[in-house]
Amino acid sequence: MSKKFLSATVLSALIFFWACSKPAYVQKSALQWEENFNQPVSFDITRWSKIPRGTSDWNRHMSDFDSCYGMRNGKLILRGIKNNSLPDDTSTYLTGGVYTKDKVVFGLGRLAVRAKLNGAKGAWPAFWMLAENAEWPAGGEIDIMERLNFDSIVYQTVHSYYTVTLNIKDNPPHYATAAINPNEFNTYAVEKYVDSLVFYVNDKKTFTYPRIKTDKEAQFPYADGKHYLLIDMQLGGNWVGKIDPDNLPVEMEIDWVRFYEFKNKSK
Repeated sequence: MSKKFLSATVLSALIFFWACSKPAYVQKSALQWEENFNQPVSFDITRWSKIPRGTSDWNRHMSDFDSCYGMRNGKLILRGIKNNSLPDDTSTYLTGGVYTKDKVVFGLGRLAVRAKLNGAKGAWPAFWMLAENAEWPAGGEIDIMERLNFDSIVYQTVHSYYTVTLNIKDNPPHYATAAINPNEFNTYAVEKYVDSLVFYVNDKKTFTYPRIKTDKEAQFPYADGKHYLLIDMQLGGNWVGKIDPDNLPVEMEIDWVRFYEFKNKSK
């Protein structure tokens, strides 16, 4: 083999490797919406609302108390704190969370969030999506990121009628874990296609949930649906475990959120 041919072969291989290693969304998407949290006092209420309290593990401590929210150096701060200030509130802990429900929805495309997740025993920060016009679980749930306690991994999960009601969780597998840099900002993303959901951490593909041929109902309710985004600093529950009050307050710092609409709707 001549040196000239060898050089050309090596160059072609390098070009092929470079092209394959690039994030898939770069060539087929356009930035449609972004939030940089540059407001000095509070988040933009035309885009975001505080998540109300509920009866589930994830929202049982949600509060609109100002101390659970902050804006600092162009970042949204969501906190989990001990309730030392609201005697009429029976919750021992208070948490902050925001969502785009009834304000902003996201269709097919790539949704990415850059954030730092500070750890605590019982801390359960999450970025996730729910269907705007369908009840859970029929409309599907997309968990872009969930982290427990001080873990150096995150969970990325899909829930639907197929996985919850029919309890089919392994055909195909409905979740995966991915390593993070726990003391730094990381970027978490999901790409929603008509035939799959593809998850990323720091632009590295971590998990794919495909649409499959099946006679079972509602295996992939994501192809045409519009989903809104939830970002919340959760505390406690059956999955994450007990809260250590000595670890509080705990903060989640959100740098930005970006949505890229796909020009080509299929992967």
